[in-house]
Amino acid sequence: MRRAVRILLVMVGLGALVFLFVLPGRTWLQQGQAMSRAGHKLAVLNAENAALSRQAAQLQNPAYVAQIARQQYGLVKPGDQAYGILLPPVPTSTTTVPPAAG
Repeated sequence: MRRAVRILLVMVGLGALVFLFVLPGRTWLQQGQAMSRAGHKLAVLNAENAALSRQAAQLQNPAYVAQIARQQYGLVKPGDQAYGILLPPVPTSTTTVPPAAG
């Protein structure tokens, strides 16, 4: 009878240790990993935010906007003429290779 009580007390003690240390420890480790992932995501978003802020500042400059309009959209100022350069077509080979003897 005393042996059964001792085994029961040991089992209750082990259960208490699991609930007091192991489960909270696992949760603490998971929270640390989540914080690490969130910190990395925050750094990436801050870098992207800084790049977008620089781009927004550049777009406030009328000369930069005009440069983008000319380069990307082919726009010209009033009175200017736009020219397009057409490259000659690449000659295609008309030779054929005889079928392999097989």
